[in-house]
Amino acid sequence: MLGVQPGDPPFRLVEIDGEVVSAATSMMDVLSAASAAGIKVHDLDDLDVVRWVGGGKYVWRPH
Repeated sequence: MLGVQPGDPPFRLVEIDGEVVSAATSMMDVLSAASAAGIKVHDLDDLDVVRWVGGGKYVWRPH
């Protein structure tokens, strides 16, 4: 469910601590959601902080 979702534009659901908190259409949206939750993301490839479902951080279109 958390992979890239079809839409105009396509989006990803952002989940923090098991709760969907927003929809993201870019990496900046992911960073904004994390920041709003008090999470500092220094590296979008750090699997302890960010987990990309259905493709990496550069995948923003559904397969």
